[in-house]
Amino acid sequence: MVKDKKTKPSKELPLGFVDRQEKELLIRDFVISNIKEVMIKYGFQYLETPSFEYTDSIGKFLPDKDRPDAGVFSFKDENKWLSLRYDLTAPLARYVAKNYLEIPKPFKRYQLGTVWRNEKPGPGRFREFLQFDADCVGTKNLQSDAELCILVSEILERCGLNKNDYIVNISSRKITDKLFEKLKINSKDQILSTLRALDKIDRLGWDEAKKLLGEGRKDKSGDYTKGSNLKKDQIKIIEDTLKGKTTDSEDVLEITKIFEAYNFKNYKFDPSVIRGLEYYTGPIFEVNLNFDVKNAKGQTIQFGSIGGGGRYDNLVNNFGNLDCPATGISIGLDRLVFALMQKKDFKIKISRPVVICTFDKLRTKEYIEILTKLRNSNISSEIYPGEGKLKKQMEYANKIGSPAVILYGDDEIKSGKATLKNLKTGNESSVKTEDLANEIKKLL
Repeated sequence: MVKDKKTKPSKELPLGFVDRQEKELLIRDFVISNIKEVMIKYGFQYLETPSFEYTDSIGKFLPDKDRPDAGVFSFKDENKWLSLRYDLTAPLARYVAKNYLEIPKPFKRYQLGTVWRNEKPGPGRFREFLQFDADCVGTKNLQSDAELCILVSEILERCGLNKNDYIVNISSRKITDKLFEKLKINSKDQILSTLRALDKIDRLGWDEAKKLLGEGRKDKSGDYTKGSNLKKDQIKIIEDTLKGKTTDSEDVLEITKIFEAYNFKNYKFDPSVIRGLEYYTGPIFEVNLNFDVKNAKGQTIQFGSIGGGGRYDNLVNNFGNLDCPATGISIGLDRLVFALMQKKDFKIKISRPVVICTFDKLRTKEYIEILTKLRNSNISSEIYPGEGKLKKQMEYANKIGSPAVILYGDDEIKSGKATLKNLKTGNESSVKTEDLANEIKKLL
């Protein structure tokens, strides 16, 4: 009788998902700590919303089918669709609507949270990533829009970038609204597909973006994206407008005046800044890096923006007759860290424990006494957690990058002195157990 061969689970990850190791996570923690300091300084409140929302609550601002799984990850629960959030703005609008009478207006909040996009991944673009958002809800004052650009700039510079490393590009949805009116583009679907095509200009360039504005585009992998079906003369007018260098858009002009009052100069007007989500209604901004970013193979890649945002005055109103204009900005933290690790040599100190080697299980009490003294002195330390002879214990200590091992066998116990071996130099010294903490601190 032939037994069914058991299929082993795959050890590979789905495309768009990654395991993140300690150095990257510690750099991310460093970025987050700077974000929190800036947010407190600028008067923002900390908020957290759930990972899942009702699909109709967060809005269908990404592509949609009968099953709302194009763009978002969804499932049906008790006849209602639930989706993992694809950004932090739509959940904020739901939160504001729910707590409208209790929260102050304006309401300034920031959030750090994982978001999910059910879309094709690319270089530095993941299906799961950590995002930072700062929003000001309940005001039309463009001071709020300007200050969001300024605070993001402060965060980037705190994290090690200088003013030559990045630029904040600004524009306004009012520019494209007037353009669509001029070209008599009235279909909501066509407007949305046009915006999404234009949003890819910085990543694909004009030649490829024009294919998306027209009949469609096939990428290098063979995947085909249906186009907006605009006419050639319409595409030409759009290109000429969005390559312009000046604007009469009042909201952009007002923001630039506020920038001048702050003496903030690290911005540029760029009408080709679009932002793909449809809920923007006014000023929009995008943060781009000015240095090359490379992939794991050392190849320079089209990296695109690390963040952006804009004004969305009608989003909260979707939940009822609530007049609640708003503006916000976000940074993709994993994308930012990916770029920062190439630009800056972070002196991240990774702590590894001193390992107390074991010789006899009957001596566990003595090992724990040493361990307790070290930990009480805030020294990362552990008793060897596995099983095996001294050679195996030394291999373990070297593999984890331990700074030192402590040998405390019968001879050491009798003398009251432990052998401290520096694994960086190989030097050994005989140290009284009560002096171990001070000697270890010298070599850390």
